[in-house]
Amino acid sequence: MLKALSHETRLIILFLLAKQEKTVMEIEAILGLQQAVVSQHLARLRLEKLVETRREGRLVYYAVAGTEICDVVESLREVFCGFDS
Repeated sequence: MLKALSHETRLIILFLLAKQEKTVMEIEAILGLQQAVVSQHLARLRLEKLVETRREGRLVYYAVAGTEICDVVESLREVFCGFDS
């Protein structure tokens, strides 16, 4: 799990998802990354059980997997970004 959290882009994705669930397209637009890159990072986060998905038609929504993970993400945000959500 810590290795998954050690990548800056994955950590930023988790920060975004801690606030609200998002689709790959929404994350792409916010971060300015290609779909393949975002999908690859999300796959790693899913493998580590840090994010969960829900399907609505053709869209897949990603969210932080559970309140414990959300608490860890918020703590990391406070430590490394110096502000609260």
